[in-house]
Amino acid sequence: MLSSITAFFERHIRLNSTRIILFSFFLVILAGTLLLMLPVSGASGEGTDILTALFTATTSTCVTGLVVVDTFSHWSLFGQFIILLLIQAGGLGVITIYSVGILLLHRRSSFSMNILIHDYFNLDSLSGIISFLKKVVVGTLIVEGTGAIFYAFVFVPKFGLGKGLWTSLFTAVSAFCNAGIDTIGIDSLCAFHGNVLVNLVTTALVVLGGLGYVVWFDVVNAVKKTWSSKSGLSTVWNRLGEHSKLVITLTVFLLLSGTIGIFLIERNNPLTIGNFSLPDKLLASLFQSMTFRTAGFATIPQQHLKPLSCLLGMLFMFIGGSPIGTAGGVKTVTFFILLINVASYIQGKEETILRGHRISHKMISKATAIITVSLLFNILFLAILLATGHYPILDACYEVFSATGTVGLSRALTPVLNSAGKITIIMAMFVGRVGPISMALFFSVMHKSSNNIHFAEGRFYIG
Repeated sequence: MLSSITAFFERHIRLNSTRIILFSFFLVILAGTLLLMLPVSGASGEGTDILTALFTATTSTCVTGLVVVDTFSHWSLFGQFIILLLIQAGGLGVITIYSVGILLLHRRSSFSMNILIHDYFNLDSLSGIISFLKKVVVGTLIVEGTGAIFYAFVFVPKFGLGKGLWTSLFTAVSAFCNAGIDTIGIDSLCAFHGNVLVNLVTTALVVLGGLGYVVWFDVVNAVKKTWSSKSGLSTVWNRLGEHSKLVITLTVFLLLSGTIGIFLIERNNPLTIGNFSLPDKLLASLFQSMTFRTAGFATIPQQHLKPLSCLLGMLFMFIGGSPIGTAGGVKTVTFFILLINVASYIQGKEETILRGHRISHKMISKATAIITVSLLFNILFLAILLATGHYPILDACYEVFSATGTVGLSRALTPVLNSAGKITIIMAMFVGRVGPISMALFFSVMHKSSNNIHFAEGRFYIG
């Protein structure tokens, strides 16, 4: 079986890596759907209808977190286990898990498979691909395991040994993969809005997943070099690459600005944080700022957020996490590059400079394309959702941005979606996970057209 799959990849990898990545997610979703339809997957012992199973398999594999049925009550332990596997597959990446399977069987990774891994993670070099892959898997398991241990201090006393350990493991994997699905209850983590340990562990897992693996390994290497040279901790920052510095700076800025924004907007709202103590208000604001950017967990009811908070949230959902991580969105660096390019144009600069480094026109064009296509997809899915059902415009916008950003927050709209609405959100989650640009490339011609012909410059007017 595995050899036939390998042969299939070997024959087709040269055609288009993007198509392989798309089909791999599709096949996992299909397999998950079939397994979740089985009677053994339902808590009642009865089979689940295909649309509910498909929606759940998609939201799990695409690490989104929107659910049409309660995970803790509708699915059996077997069903929850399937969902957990889908979350892990979606978070790490189907290609990653497949490649690890090849290595575990003591088979060497071919050059074409290395190309596929390179394309999936959007790396800038083919060197050290297998080493990178191994570090991704080991690092993921260590972080998830550590998170589960910390969660156990809260969940085991509350739910008992068996359920407590399962809840700890499920929540840790879901948090790190930025899925936002839990087996705790109907209100997500609202019952733990004042629990410092649960809030901080969840925030740490989500942020670590959203930083991106490249930043992880850069920080680890910087710490090792600092330790071996017996330098001060202040030198760690200086040893980091420009990408890591930018990602960490943007992550901290967005996290803090979101916290301040939510606190100022919601501090007097009795339906969210208005009745909390000041420390709990700050803690809930921090958690909401974090979860906006692709986590999907909630410690306050999303349907009671003020419209301004929802607007802030949709912006954060659109931006998402950072490149080469488990988070969704257009990515922090992509959005920032577009902003500084606009600033450079306004200032009359011929080149876009960031921290003493020039941003290439190719990178600027890619950032512009990603953001433009993402916006168009959001508008398209929103139009379809509104055309096929009578939903409040704010709730519909929140739902669509949450789906395409693979966030998983909802203003209580997901459970009441009609069939057309569910199908729309399923497509939005899939597009959001595989990437709007990848989806666009999927329908493009396989061979790039030649750029050897230079045409005369046209006279067009804009603005």
